[in-house]
Amino acid sequence: MSRPLRIGALSAAALLPVVLAAGCGGGGRPDTSAHQKLDWSPCPAPSASQDAAATKAPGKDWECATLHVPLDYAKPRGRTIGIALIRAKATGPGKRIGSLIFNFGGPGGSGVATLPALAGSYKHLRTRYDLVSFDPRGVGRSSGVRCLADRQLDAYYAADSTPDDNAEVKSLIRRVKGFAAGCEKNSGAVLRYVGTTNAARDMDLMRRVLGDKKLYYFGVSYGTELGGVYAHLYPKTVGRALFDGVVDPTQTPEQGALGQAKGFQLALGNYLRACPKGGVQSCPTQTRIRALLKRLDTRPVRGYGGRKLTESLADGGVAQSLYSRDYWQYLTQGIAAAQQGDGRILLALGDAMNGRGPDGRYSTLQSALAAITCADVKERYTVRDIERKLPAFRKASPVFGDMMAWGLTQCTGWPVRGAWTTPDVSARGAAPILVVGNTGDPATPYAGAARMAKELGPGVGIQLTYKGEGHGAYDSGNACVRQTVNAYLLDGKVPKEGKVCT
Repeated sequence: MSRPLRIGALSAAALLPVVLAAGCGGGGRPDTSAHQKLDWSPCPAPSASQDAAATKAPGKDWECATLHVPLDYAKPRGRTIGIALIRAKATGPGKRIGSLIFNFGGPGGSGVATLPALAGSYKHLRTRYDLVSFDPRGVGRSSGVRCLADRQLDAYYAADSTPDDNAEVKSLIRRVKGFAAGCEKNSGAVLRYVGTTNAARDMDLMRRVLGDKKLYYFGVSYGTELGGVYAHLYPKTVGRALFDGVVDPTQTPEQGALGQAKGFQLALGNYLRACPKGGVQSCPTQTRIRALLKRLDTRPVRGYGGRKLTESLADGGVAQSLYSRDYWQYLTQGIAAAQQGDGRILLALGDAMNGRGPDGRYSTLQSALAAITCADVKERYTVRDIERKLPAFRKASPVFGDMMAWGLTQCTGWPVRGAWTTPDVSARGAAPILVVGNTGDPATPYAGAARMAKELGPGVGIQLTYKGEGHGAYDSGNACVRQTVNAYLLDGKVPKEGKVCT
């Protein structure tokens, strides 16, 4: 999961309360020191706040606990929040290295829900590591950010996110500001403290409570930015760390969004070129896709549950399908069906992008994404800013340019000031970090891997290239990538700089 610049408005009824533990009922304040004891117990099924589509508990191999951390690290004896954890113990205890902590990106993705779902890919790593993940602060069961209610979210995501005239621009900005106001009203105490720096501090406390002298880390997408910030703050405690699907730490939000527009356009072109090779007779063209989106702008088609497929939802559905080559067949089917008035497939893909489950409930994915992003970045873009930048975005992507450009308004009216223009990830003195870039990655374009490796510093960032499709590399199943990463994480074998896997 990348940092997709989605414009969303969440709604204000039926909200999960924000849990801020100033004390423990009749007891005292929770222990937030490195000496606290984690109470591991069987895991429940993921809540709707973690994964709106999940219904089953992860199984007997998994156990869950809560790590207590300060809400504000500048006030270590003040209010606390709980960070939800999950783990599966190493299968070869005699060869155990430590805990391998995963962050799957977003920002806003629930690691507690995601790690068990993907654990089959990591069974070899589990021979020597406990597999551990967490809901970062502001996500899921870790005081998850909620701004608006589910039905309002339905209306928000369906609304026009690529305005064509002044009236539509005003409507868009009004919705974005309403979203921000809802976040402040319903999650205000948390919003100031959900940024990446605090999440990195939480990871270091997690490392110590888990009993590891070094941080062993597997970061995907935004998780690479979190890992880079951690390495900058704590270079001497970096153990073996993998950054996969790498966020470019040198880019402003504008540059990042423009890069994503180019990345999704590249992935779309790769999909269109590959489509005939699969023997599919109804492969679309870019012209047909654009014509469909334009038609949906004024004439939505039927979806499911009484909902319609609008241009904005279809935009998200097309983008979602480019995250993995496995989704390409659904994109072909979805476009063909929508052209015939059936929007169910593209709507399902768009719902996945927005974190909506089949029962109409939303996870905290997109609301936490906005909260973490806006706590991190200083830039607040105006309508005039966007209008000046639109030609460059449209040139970068005739399909996704408008969506990415107007997505820059997501922090307009946000109640919390951002921390940086770009994060500092310099980590002089850290152990080597393996940085993997995928040449066909739509969400975190390949060039970001080289820039991350450079910013980490000489001898720290070691780049591996995968010539493939989809977001990230390890979970693509490519044997070369798997073998190289496993040799590094399990045996400490650092590959030669510039190695390429095809």
